[in-house]
Formats: sequence, structure tokens, C-alpha cells
Amino acid sequence: MMNVEVKRDGLTLRGELVVPEKDSYDIAILMHGFTGNRNGELLTALADALLEKGVASVRFDFNGHGDSDGKLEDMTVLNEIADAKVILDHVRSLEHVRNIFLFGHSQGGVVASMIAGYYPEVFKKVILSAPAATLKDDAIKGECQGTTYDPVQIPDKIHVHEHTIGGFYFRIAQNLPIYEIASHYTGEVLLLHGDSDPVVNKIASERYHDVYKNSKLHIVKGADHGFGPSMQPEATQAAVDFFCKED
Repeated sequence: MMNVEVKRDGLTLRGELVVPEKDSYDIAILMHGFTGNRNGELLTALADALLEKGVASVRFDFNGHGDSDGKLEDMTVLNEIADAKVILDHVRSLEHVRNIFLFGHSQGGVVASMIAGYYPEVFKKVILSAPAATLKDDAIKGECQGTTYDPVQIPDKIHVHEHTIGGFYFRIAQNLPIYEIASHYTGEVLLLHGDSDPVVNKIASERYHDVYKNSKLHIVKGADHGFGPSMQPEATQAAVDFFCKED
């Protein structure tokens, strides 16, 4: 395991690179969700499982999260896409890399879908795990995980659970062309979603399934938003099988 640091607009983003002992290898970029970090159980379990199959991975904290610089209240989906772009630049600069895979959970799934839309020829395969594209619908309604606000006159700061989120985050969320940009990616996509997800309705993954030309929708029965311990093996195995299967 190697620590990775990259710069984006004066901020240092921190992550971890795990590489198998091979002359060349495929690599997966793993992205966490809203207010999460790179060391969540889903991402660490996936990184370990991929390494066993000889696949490298890099997972990092978005700006304002975990060990990366920045304030959470300055975070937006757009600057997380900018974060993803510099991580992608770093991965593309590595020697011995063959194919680049992409995995995003929750809001990280939205970011993954959009960066893949901007770089459709770069990513070999993409997995969206409980992708939170409903964040746009919620912002238009003035809702965020149980917190409500005026969607017409959005305050500068909004408190969501124990976190402070900037009003600019929600202004951007209302106008994101999520599916329009995502649709530019024409490679293989796996959509993983729990049918008991209380945070992001599985309709988000069903909409992605409609816009993608080459996607598979895998509904995990009984799984919540984070694919808790009992459901995690199914989600992890589905992801590993998808990335590692031969064409």
C-alpha cells in the first residue's frame, strides 16, 4: 500500500494506492459518497477483494472529506468531478497500467458517471453502487436526508445531521445534467442497488439503466444504502466478477 497525494486548485487530496506484484495490471478508481471517506467498509472490502484477483486500486478522500484538504461546506458535485479528474490524471501517469476501471458509491456514483461521460474512451468498465442521482430531485424539492429548506431561496449554509453543507452545493445540484453527461459513456456498466435503500431510491439506477447502451442492473435483495455486513459480500462479489471477467 502506498499513500497518494495529488493537488487540485491548491488543495491536497489524499488517498491510497494498492498494487499487486505483477509486471502489468488493471486498476480501479474507487469513490466514496456524500460525507463519507475512502476507508468505508464497502471500498476497503472491494480493494482487498480486487487485490486478491491481481487488480490494483486507488481510493481517495474528496475535498472536505477524510484526510483531504478543504471544508465540507465548500464541497460540490462539480468540484468532486474536478477531484476525480486529477486522480484520473495520476492513474494515467502510472507505469504498467493496462485497463482503468471506475467504481463510485452514492454521490461518488454520480461523480463516477459524469467523469466517465467526460472521458468515455479512458475507462474500460464502470460500476455505480447506489448512485445518488436523486440528489438533483431532492435539491429541487428542498430536501436532504431529512433536512428541508426553501429550494427557491437557498440559504448559504444548511445543517444536515452533524454536517454543515454550503448552499452552493444545492444550487449546483438543482441544475446538474447527470444523465445527459453519463450517457456519453458507452462501455460496460454494472448498476448495483439495494431494494431496501432508504437514502437513494432504486429508481436512480433504473434511470441510468435506461440511458446507458451497455448496462446490467443488479438489485441486491434486502440491502440498504451502504450494503451492510450481511449484504456486502454479494455486492463485492458482483463488482469483482464484473471487473475481472474476461471479454
